[in-house]
Amino acid sequence: VPWQSQLWPWLSLSYQGPSIAGLAGGTCFDFNKFSDHTFVVGTEEGTVHKCSKAYNSQYLETYEGHYMSVYSVKWNHFHPRLFLSASADWTVKMWDHAEKHPLMSFEINAVVADVAWAPYSSTVFAAGTTESKVHIYDLHLNKHEPMCEQKVFGKGKLTHLCFNPKDPVLLVGNDRGEILALKLSPNLRKAPVRSDDPKVRAQAELDKIEALLATMEKKEGPAAPGASAAATSS
Repeated sequence: VPWQSQLWPWLSLSYQGPSIAGLAGGTCFDFNKFSDHTFVVGTEEGTVHKCSKAYNSQYLETYEGHYMSVYSVKWNHFHPRLFLSASADWTVKMWDHAEKHPLMSFEINAVVADVAWAPYSSTVFAAGTTESKVHIYDLHLNKHEPMCEQKVFGKGKLTHLCFNPKDPVLLVGNDRGEILALKLSPNLRKAPVRSDDPKVRAQAELDKIEALLATMEKKEGPAAPGASAAATSS
């Protein structure tokens, strides 16, 4: 398998460095969509590490914000610096990899098993809990509350969710081997610009999330050293 042939040699090299020994185990990882050598790793202890395939014995950065295991990390499809993390501490956090503290934090009120950005929108993401409930946010419309909440399984714990890359469909799986396909409502899949040119659509999505970040900075004002502008949903 091509990806295995590329990944396993790196893994074998990474564990030769003494600085790796004794650290908490990794639980998840995701590669940056704009820089294929950069990736983030979630850990059992709650920290998130930024790594590079160019360095096999050290981290580029460590992000602290969760206090329990991180189960999922996902880079944004349109913004090169933003990623999400989902944790057993009942929160989803949004990060700028250039900052050590989260930009936003969302209280989900249950263990968050997985999180995923929508491939068609820079501001839409879904979070799934072990109580089999899916929360869908659109930060462009509401930075504090989910646009939709739905319990998807009567039995079993939700384990993973994934957006279809082309159609407005969300796949959800659980620990009983079941998979559900959920169709998103029209208000959750509106495009800011109607164009057949993917570059035009991508730029419009980038502009949308940049405008959101600018609004946050303006509202919060200059941040104190080490502080973050956090928005918490109820």
